[in-house]
Amino acid sequence: MSEPRSEAEQLDVADPLAALRDRFVLDDVTYLDGNSLGALPAHVPARVDDVVRRQWGELRIRSWEESGWWTAPERIGDRIAPLVGAASGQIVVGDSTSVNVFKALVAAVRMAREDGGGAGRDEILVDATTFPTDGYIAESAARMTGCTLRPVTPAEVPSALGARTAAVLLNHVDYRTGRLHDLPALTRAVHACGAYAVWDLCHSAGALPVGLDEHGVDLAVGCTYKYLNGGPGSPAYLYVRRDLQPRFDSPLPGWNSHAEPFGMRSAYAPASGAVRGRVGTPDILSLLALDAALDVWDEDGVSVAAVRAKSLALTDFFLRCVEAYVPAGRVESVTPAAHAERGSQVALRCDDAGEVMKRLIEGGVVGDFRAPDVLRFGFTPLYVGFADVERAARVLARTLG
Repeated sequence: MSEPRSEAEQLDVADPLAALRDRFVLDDVTYLDGNSLGALPAHVPARVDDVVRRQWGELRIRSWEESGWWTAPERIGDRIAPLVGAASGQIVVGDSTSVNVFKALVAAVRMAREDGGGAGRDEILVDATTFPTDGYIAESAARMTGCTLRPVTPAEVPSALGARTAAVLLNHVDYRTGRLHDLPALTRAVHACGAYAVWDLCHSAGALPVGLDEHGVDLAVGCTYKYLNGGPGSPAYLYVRRDLQPRFDSPLPGWNSHAEPFGMRSAYAPASGAVRGRVGTPDILSLLALDAALDVWDEDGVSVAAVRAKSLALTDFFLRCVEAYVPAGRVESVTPAAHAERGSQVALRCDDAGEVMKRLIEGGVVGDFRAPDVLRFGFTPLYVGFADVERAARVLARTLG
């Protein structure tokens, strides 16, 4: 079994992103759960300390202007934009993924009806395999707008679309299996029937190219605590395509999205641009921790293309190591083998998966378990190396043995 270890050493030596590992707080544990919570960038604590002690402690209320707190949601949105293939001025950061899904879906239905479909646009399609909260939010949005909610798999979307379809909510990467769905083709199909596409990018932003502008995506949402390493509960983001911004009618018109937020007017008048996606006062502490975490991308000149190349190499190598080490028949990969259909994780179906993952964690390999029988391993190319991958497969084999 020494051959995979030797190969891992060679791959790590040749890895152009290997030096980035030192930018993160890591230990002897093999951490393959960055698709749930990214590791801490080492410089973030000092930045947060400055926010707390100087900006809040000394400047206090002055920091809304002097420290740029007030414009942070758009400024940080512009930092995320290139990571998802968007030009500046189209992303605002704030609230949770769930809240942003709600804003986007309701706004999409309203725009579809304005386009001439009227009340006839009375159906929302939702990814039947989606993370549960997306389904809960879609069901609530459907009730609010008088729509019928129709769960379908992404493969069924083209045949399910019709004159009644107002909006379609899809995941770019399936959270259980790591399957990467065809965003360009599905977006084209949604547009062809006159509906609006809303994409959940939680498992793709910071791991692979997205191309929001290139592919004409209408609306998109995503979290920042996975591959963007923004920290637990760090705020999500909302993308509104530039030409749709004047028509974006948020169901949550808070004072922060008002054209005159300090005018204290009783009547709501929406601001222009992506600011319309704001609601209430930004969560400054977590927002600025995210801002600091994004320095890894800017200061080190990391490209999404390089991250994607390493991601595919890591997942390929893991699958090879599993095949070499794990007894035949003990696990089954449910992640697509084709690169065009794979995100940055590998999901293995396994008997007693919950207990197996518990033992893996005790053995120093951290992944996670998804009911009923999936072991899930996330590969964050910024800090996961090939030696980590080889060790994870070796410990998995020992655990199963």
